[in-house]
Amino acid sequence: MVEGILNFIKELKIRNESLFYFGLFCLSLSILFIVLTKLATTQVHGVNAWFKPFKFAVSIGLFAWTMAWYCHYLSNFNETPFNWVVIILFGFELLYITYQSSQGQMSHFNISTPTYSMLYSLMGLAATIVTLYTAYIGLLFFTQTFPDLPNYYIWAIRFGILIFVVFSFEGALMGSRMNHSVGAINDNSNWFIVGWSKTVGDLRVSHFIGMHALQLLPFLSFYIFKNTKVTIIISLLYAVLATTTLVQALKGKPIFQNTETTKMET
Repeated sequence: MVEGILNFIKELKIRNESLFYFGLFCLSLSILFIVLTKLATTQVHGVNAWFKPFKFAVSIGLFAWTMAWYCHYLSNFNETPFNWVVIILFGFELLYITYQSSQGQMSHFNISTPTYSMLYSLMGLAATIVTLYTAYIGLLFFTQTFPDLPNYYIWAIRFGILIFVVFSFEGALMGSRMNHSVGAINDNSNWFIVGWSKTVGDLRVSHFIGMHALQLLPFLSFYIFKNTKVTIIISLLYAVLATTTLVQALKGKPIFQNTETTKMET
């Protein structure tokens, strides 16, 4: 297993050195941030302030490595512009989130000053540009042929990118509400690291599930399913799961009910 991971890392560096090092940088930062959750006591909305940059550093790092791997399969695709778009825009987003966490301030939904409002808007613009570029890459996967790759694997990449794009844009729903909760104001819990609400609807659940289809579906298809029909069925069911959690959140219902709250209600 260790040898397989090392081979993957070596191959990833060969495929796209720029995104490899950017992803490595983000994942390295995530280690620092998770350590800071144990050392620092600053909180934002009842949660240690360093959990947010930790989650974003992991997510951005995984995105960079994932797209570096997939884009290698495309013919006549210039990776350089995409690399710089990801590095500059997601780098800015992570930098701002980290700075705000260090100040004990919100990065998202924070329009308390003109500067914060502008930077929050720029974060939204950055995420939109990266998502649209990723959607274009997804279109290339639908229009190009890949005779040297298993058909089931390509379909998993196609669905992974498609679901990622749809639920990445779900972030705009949270932005329009200026709130990731339905039934409270940015409610959090201490549920593991994700901090999803146990008392009200949480739009971050479907956002998380949908965006990580990008990694999960191709991984499962390549190593476990190894069948085109099964891959397509599982991908559709996965999309239904993400959609169901979105509908559930919009109804104000948490995905994980707080057992203490349930007992009190009973």
